[in-house]
Parts: sequence; C-alpha cells; structure tokens
Amino acid sequence: MNNQYSFLKPGAGTNYQWENDHTFVKVSAEDTGGQYTLMEDNLKATFELGLHRHDHHAETFYILEGSLDFYIDGDWITAEAGSCLHIPPGIPHACVVNQESDKARMLMIYQPSGFDKFLAEMGSMSNEDLNDPAKMEALSLKYDIINMGDVPERT
Repeated sequence: MNNQYSFLKPGAGTNYQWENDHTFVKVSAEDTGGQYTLMEDNLKATFELGLHRHDHHAETFYILEGSLDFYIDGDWITAEAGSCLHIPPGIPHACVVNQESDKARMLMIYQPSGFDKFLAEMGSMSNEDLNDPAKMEALSLKYDIINMGDVPERT
C-alpha cells in the first residue's frame, strides 16, 4: 500500500530535545514538497528565543498550553492558549515563556519549509560545533534565520 497521506500518533515525529525545549516535526518538508513545515514545540519555563527575522519565511504559532510573550516589530504581546500569531517575512521577533507559566506548548508552521532541515543539521552537530558562534551563525543564515541580538527588554 502506497499512502498519499501521513499520520502520526501523539508523541510521534522526528524529535529534537534541547535544554529548554523538545520539538517534534509533525509535517516535514518532504511531506509538503517544501511548501511548509509543521512542528509541535514543548517549551520549558527557561525557554528564550533571541531577536531575529526571516527574510523569506513566514511563521505561524498556535498556542496549545501555557502562555508566551512575543516581541514583534517593537511590540510585546502575550499569547495564551488558543491564541494564533502570524509573522510575515522581514518582521523582527523574539519569544519567551511567560513568567506565570511553568511551560508552554505550541504548534509552529514555517512557510516555506526549512526549519526541520535546520534542526536536523543542528542535531547532527557536536557540542563543540554548537558552541562555535561562527558555525551557528553560518547554519542560521543558511536557513534564513537572521540573528539580531538577545531578547529585548520589556518596557
């Protein structure tokens, strides 16, 4: 039988466990012909994603549990469970788990696809490579992740 669809049970999918999050690829670049990647991201309270942008990719976040604080193009917003946020290409953004949450869980759509390939390459790197700023910057740029600094201060 050659299925034209994919099906994953809860907890299934290629996964990457990092210090502050555990990510599952639910729909990969291969599944969509490169149109998008769908991921489930389980974030610990200590999760922070510094300021960055994507010049050619859009991101959509649907919050399933907890709440996240997003810095988007100069604005801070809190996205609680049930919230949906779409960030078009070129818009600087950063993200942290809200201080009142001990964790958060969200679905992320990266369009067109590519973030799953970024994670796969990062997952194959040695600790030495992961701690090499030049190698990490080159990998980020390869996948349209333009790092712009730390999470901005909340004013």
